[in-house]
Amino acid sequence: MELNNVKEAVLIVGAGPAGLTLAVDLARRGVRARVVERGADLFPGSRGKGLNPRTQEVFDDLGVIDAARRAGGPYPLMLGWEDGRRLGTHDMIERGRPTPGAPYPDMWMVPQWRTARLLYERLQELGGTVEFDTELTGLTQDADGVEARLSHADGSAAPVRTEAVRAAYLVAADGGRSTVRRALGIPMTGETVDPSPMLVADVRVDGDRLDRGHWHAWPKAKGGTLALCPLAGTDHFQLFAQFKDADAVPDTSAETVRQLIAERTHLAASEVREVLWASDFRARAAMAERFAEGRVFLVGDAAHIHSPAGGQGLNTSVQDAYNLGWKLGQVLRHGADPALLDSYEEERLPVAAGVLGISTRIHRAHRAGDAKGQRRGADVRQLGLSYRGGRLAVDLRVDLRQEESVSPEGRPRAGDRAPDAPCALPGGGPFRLFDAFRGPHFTLLALGDSEPPTPRADFVRTYRVGGPAPDLLDPEGHIRAGYGERGLFLVRPDGYIGFAADEEAGLRDYLAGLGGYAAPA
Repeated sequence: MELNNVKEAVLIVGAGPAGLTLAVDLARRGVRARVVERGADLFPGSRGKGLNPRTQEVFDDLGVIDAARRAGGPYPLMLGWEDGRRLGTHDMIERGRPTPGAPYPDMWMVPQWRTARLLYERLQELGGTVEFDTELTGLTQDADGVEARLSHADGSAAPVRTEAVRAAYLVAADGGRSTVRRALGIPMTGETVDPSPMLVADVRVDGDRLDRGHWHAWPKAKGGTLALCPLAGTDHFQLFAQFKDADAVPDTSAETVRQLIAERTHLAASEVREVLWASDFRARAAMAERFAEGRVFLVGDAAHIHSPAGGQGLNTSVQDAYNLGWKLGQVLRHGADPALLDSYEEERLPVAAGVLGISTRIHRAHRAGDAKGQRRGADVRQLGLSYRGGRLAVDLRVDLRQEESVSPEGRPRAGDRAPDAPCALPGGGPFRLFDAFRGPHFTLLALGDSEPPTPRADFVRTYRVGGPAPDLLDPEGHIRAGYGERGLFLVRPDGYIGFAADEEAGLRDYLAGLGGYAAPA
């Protein structure tokens, strides 16, 4: 076995949306990360197809949102069919409108394979890459790092090359059957959401018999419900089929998929021009007992498995990586106390548990034919998720009502998502708070007459709103409406408020744990 004596900062196992999000975030921080993927290429299918509003905000920060918006589109209305007749339409999505605090109000459809491709392209722009055909076969760790054993295949008859590599930290983004999680012996417990098997595939359909303006469904089809959803930005449809027979073993061959569509819809098998990808599964809801073990962390499906209903799996995975990325950056680049990394599990495990419940509820409503229960409401947008009460949420404002609720438009508390707000630069040019937040830094907002300290930390950028020499103007009052008339707000790199106070007292101690400190009194 070849020994690689170069110690990577972070070894990421798996190049799905979670692994690639983390790689992009670390790359822009200048953190050396190595990404390995056992597959020969990125995942080819559309298993996940929706980016929720919070994930769109993450992609805004990471420099991916423009490409994602161009690549996708809104969800269409669902059109029911029976015996070749249209039954009418209904909306699976509770539509919203952009607001000053939430510029991305709705789910945006982008097939999973394209989301992964966009993230990979962004990683390459930042100088990173993925090592394909590279599998983790074992790992050990000690107080100083992790040693991983890797196996490299190139698809030829040449002998497989093996390698041992050391890293300061390892992140498992290798899916629901995670090799890393199993090597650590971390149990995953959960339940079967639906005992019946399901099949999902990407297909191309000929002719005009199936318009691309609707999500087509045959809820009373013999053998089980079937749906064909036009995938925005492509000429593909995503096929989703349920099987009433719990003992059925779906055949994913192209010819059988064509025949399945012909049996359950008004389309002929010959009209299914191509089957690009197909997979079968049984819906489960499961979660790892813990998301970290020493210097190893679990993100995405390695930590939690969802039913695809509600589109929560991919989005929660991306946000796991986004939460962990800045914390690894603070430890590795800014000398933060490694105990900061303990907050990853503390913050993300309860979120994952709650989101699993949403996915399961929507799936079971769909199975029961409960149209109201299937609707994707505010909870799937994930704008109201909060880390209140955690070690990184410090709120010292004396006049804040404790009963104030979490709301994308309400006055936030420490631990809540920091809302956007249109504003202006001193010269009058348009600006948004998201423009101030964008990047790997913390953002200190000083509102009204609150005097901002001068942080002795190169990872903090300060913006004064109001006062004698403001950095930002609030001509329409959107910042005041979102945050209040005065106060200090330290916004974390992942867009959540870490510290809030009327005055600077306490901020120096908060920054000290992150590898920096405010100016002495």
